[in-house]
Amino acid sequence: MGLVVASAVGGSPAVADDSINTGYFGGVAIMGYDTVAYFTDGKATKGSEKISYEWMGTPWHFANAEHREMFMSEPLKYAPQYGGYCTGEVSFGSVTVNVDPEAFKIVEGKLYLMYDKAHAEGFAAHPADTLAQADSKWPKVAADLELDKYH
Repeated sequence: MGLVVASAVGGSPAVADDSINTGYFGGVAIMGYDTVAYFTDGKATKGSEKISYEWMGTPWHFANAEHREMFMSEPLKYAPQYGGYCTGEVSFGSVTVNVDPEAFKIVEGKLYLMYDKAHAEGFAAHPADTLAQADSKWPKVAADLELDKYH
């Protein structure tokens, strides 16, 4: 759907400098939302530019210093899967650049972001099916996106 850049293997977060989804504008992970807050507070919480940390070439914002420290000590635990791209779209073999930071699900301790709340509800109804599809398609999607950055 949108032009994006990413690189990763499997269902883990992407591993190259420009592999984190920063949307069309802004240049910050998850549009500036605090990725740790999804786990600690169970909701999307806007982070602060003043409490940030650069990881994988991308700034990440946090609501407080404690969340930043938690992320710094275990970024893979808190980073969204599939580089922060919409899980539903990855399961179809494509990606959408913009996600709704409030459309998310945590399944088995992993954060999944969605394009919108309708995608999140659909995902919640059948997470195992969607994740099996996304995991199988992510390596090709990531490889295609890695190639796109050179064109």
